[in-house]
Amino acid sequence: MPDTNEKCYRKEFITVFGSPVDENPTVVIMDAAFEALGLDWIYNAFEVYPQDLETAVQSIKALHMKGANCTIPHKVAVMKYLDHISDAASIIGAVNTIYLKDGETYGENSDGKGFTKALEEEQIPITDKNYVLLGAGGAAKAIAVELALAGAGKITVVNRSRERGEDLVELLRAKTPVKADFVLWDHSYELPADTDVLINCTSIGLYPDTSSPDLVYDSLRPNMVVCDVIPNPPQTPFLTKAQNRGCHTLNGCAMLVNQGAINIKLWTGLDASRDIMKAALLKEFQ
Repeated sequence: MPDTNEKCYRKEFITVFGSPVDENPTVVIMDAAFEALGLDWIYNAFEVYPQDLETAVQSIKALHMKGANCTIPHKVAVMKYLDHISDAASIIGAVNTIYLKDGETYGENSDGKGFTKALEEEQIPITDKNYVLLGAGGAAKAIAVELALAGAGKITVVNRSRERGEDLVELLRAKTPVKADFVLWDHSYELPADTDVLINCTSIGLYPDTSSPDLVYDSLRPNMVVCDVIPNPPQTPFLTKAQNRGCHTLNGCAMLVNQGAINIKLWTGLDASRDIMKAALLKEFQ
């Protein structure tokens, strides 16, 4: 009979492809989650240049990896190298998570799902609410699509580039039932009085930047929810200004942790402890 106690020296391996990746904190929450689940898994970041992306994706199959994360600048380009793409990722036009199933690669986008999960955890309803998104990049697109699919009433995209902002609004109108509008961000933006949730989807305020988005901050009202996708620092000047005006605030750590938990579920089938992951992330940013 085979020895069921025989040691196995092979470890499951997950990676993140990107350039640059040196300051990507995802490894911190993944290591904490794997340890808490009792999994002897390795998560590591690899610098992958655009010309090497196809080879990097092929390595997932060749090395029988469980999957990978994909970050800037590869979230769009990686799609053509995958066997399957989820419906949400197809609409968003970007993939940040890859998992291997039956020898084939599947692409998913957990960016927006991580955000909507954060709202759910804070018991903030999504359906029929009015959202204002600052920015129209990858994070904004993912969040906007997931909010629209979850039943958001209206999404206003505020962006400095007219072309990119209008492209996002056209995408939302074509692919989802949400009402969507664009506002050119060429001045201090004043929030409409009926705004329910404001989301900063730009990199303004990301460490070491200490600036805040160009808004008329006195247009914030205590009934509004104000969110920032930036995880570092957890308390941005933007959120502080919102708190000072009585708003309910939500930082980027919750979104990042929820993305990680969603990804771990895809790779392992297990539910990771979000509390443990969040504690590890906050400790890292102290």
